[in-house]
Amino acid sequence: MSWIQESKLKWYETLAVNVLKCGSIPKHVAFIMDGNRRFANKSGVKKIEGHSKGFDKLTEVLHWCLLLGVNEVTVYAFSIENFRRSEEEVDQLMSLAREKFKRLLEEKDKLNEHGISIRVIGNIGLLPADLQKLVVESMESTKSNTEAVLNIAFSYTSREEMTHAVREVAWGVQEDLLKIDDITEDLIQKCLYTRHSLQPDLLIRTSGEVRLSDFLLWQTTCCTLYFTPVLWPEFSIWDLCRSILHYQKNLPVLEKALKNSCDGRRQPISENMDRIEKFLSKMEVKESRTRNQILTQA
Repeated sequence: MSWIQESKLKWYETLAVNVLKCGSIPKHVAFIMDGNRRFANKSGVKKIEGHSKGFDKLTEVLHWCLLLGVNEVTVYAFSIENFRRSEEEVDQLMSLAREKFKRLLEEKDKLNEHGISIRVIGNIGLLPADLQKLVVESMESTKSNTEAVLNIAFSYTSREEMTHAVREVAWGVQEDLLKIDDITEDLIQKCLYTRHSLQPDLLIRTSGEVRLSDFLLWQTTCCTLYFTPVLWPEFSIWDLCRSILHYQKNLPVLEKALKNSCDGRRQPISENMDRIEKFLSKMEVKESRTRNQILTQA
């Protein structure tokens, strides 16, 4: 299935979307797309078919989010913990990922036409070399787009992300780019994989589980959480509408929490800003070199 859905909503679905848009719409929605394997068991099909149905649902949900005015979506596609599954299932998931990223590259003109930027967050160094290259090519081919952003958390856990951020800061100190006094919560946040993104306003988890499973733990401290028993491949536009209504109902509480969080955060002192900006710039250059090395691999 295509990454870009062109299907139109039914008139009553369009009405529901327009009513919702009279209220506040979250700018950034995150999804834990849970329930693919249970859907496969329920339907009597192979696990990989459940995962494939999950991708089809993702493209639908992205279409609905664009219609609602959600500008950024982050999806938990593959956890580092998933490498512990059977070798057969992991190999099938890697093959499915190859297929979908190849399709993405085939459709890059369409993505660029819609202004959609693809970002893959996670430790992609753990992936097979050919898949790493497809991932980087997908990001590079859409990096200039600004209308909407899809973040794909692939080979990701929040603990690994925070560990990576701390290592970047340690590298900065070791290279004499940073001083110990420069290290603040704000600096660490600027070293996360999600540093170019807005904080999520709404996080949705399907399948009835009520835990975050090591997903965006740093970023969701002031975020509305919505848990639904619906399996991901069965997630409908009505489930999305219910989650938006839940967000709108809880928005006053969220805004208060955000205000308290911002008021209490320690900001770097002004005399350190130039040094910190130079460090961040060198960090970006280092990561750009890593991506270029992946692209030039045979």
